[in-house]
Amino acid sequence: MNIGVFVRPTLMAVGLLFAGQAALAQEAAPAAPAPAAPAAATEPAKNLHYSNKWRIEIKEGANNDGVARFEVTPKGEATIAVTVTIKEGRSENGVASDVKKAFSAALDAKRFHVEGDDGEDVLVKRKSGPDFSLKLVESTLRGTHFDVERE
Repeated sequence: MNIGVFVRPTLMAVGLLFAGQAALAQEAAPAAPAPAAPAAATEPAKNLHYSNKWRIEIKEGANNDGVARFEVTPKGEATIAVTVTIKEGRSENGVASDVKKAFSAALDAKRFHVEGDDGEDVLVKRKSGPDFSLKLVESTLRGTHFDVERE
């Protein structure tokens, strides 16, 4: 006895239809995006202001955990990034203390002197080397404001 497999023509047509759609979907699928090119290095700002001493005035305490990012750029030299991590609830004087500690840790003590002033201010002074620029780049803190001024 010969046992064969009987496939209804309609089921066969449906199978061919799905196979055709799958083939079309593969052809129509967009190519995977090319990997992103590495970001180009940005040139240092050309209009920096230089001084031998800067004052960072801290106004108000921290209403959230966050960071403040500063950049110190000695004239003709590479930029030094200074990141200050602040915890929620820090007072104005507490934020100033955190800023002072971060600058003291990031800057070479032979070239820079960092000190507190009036509790809520931080002074960054040149000991040796060229004048430098100091600027606030970013702050994620709510409530706390930083005024950076040349002295």
